[in-house]
Amino acid sequence: MLLPGLSARHAPLRCAEFSGTSLEQLRQAQAAFVDEREWSQFHTPRSLALAMVGEVGEVCELLQWRGDAGASPGLPGWTDDEREALADELSDVLSYVVRLADVTDIDLPEAFLRKVEKNRAKYP
Repeated sequence: MLLPGLSARHAPLRCAEFSGTSLEQLRQAQAAFVDEREWSQFHTPRSLALAMVGEVGEVCELLQWRGDAGASPGLPGWTDDEREALADELSDVLSYVVRLADVTDIDLPEAFLRKVEKNRAKYP
C-alpha cells in the first residue's frame, strides 16, 4: 500500500514489507524493558543520542568493506548469519531512536510524516 501522495512511479524498486508492528508497540516494549532494569535514570537525550551513534557505527562496520556490489539492495550473497547481524544492529539503532523520541516527548510517526511533507516541498 502506498502512502497518500506517493505514486507507483515513486515506489522503491525493492522494499521489505514490515510486520505491521506499530512504533507505539515498539515504544511500549522498549519502555517496559527499560523500566524492568531501572535504566530510566541513565536515559538522558544526550546519552541516548551518543549510544545511538555507536550503534550506527556498528551498522556501518558491517557494510564498509563490501563495496556497492556487495551491499546492493536485497543483500545478495549475504549469509543468514550476516543478515541476522545486520538485523540486530538495525534493531539497536531503532531502539535508541524510539527511546530518544519517548524521553523527549516526540510523536515519531507524526514527526516523520510532517518531515516527509517538508521534504516534498523542499525537493519537488
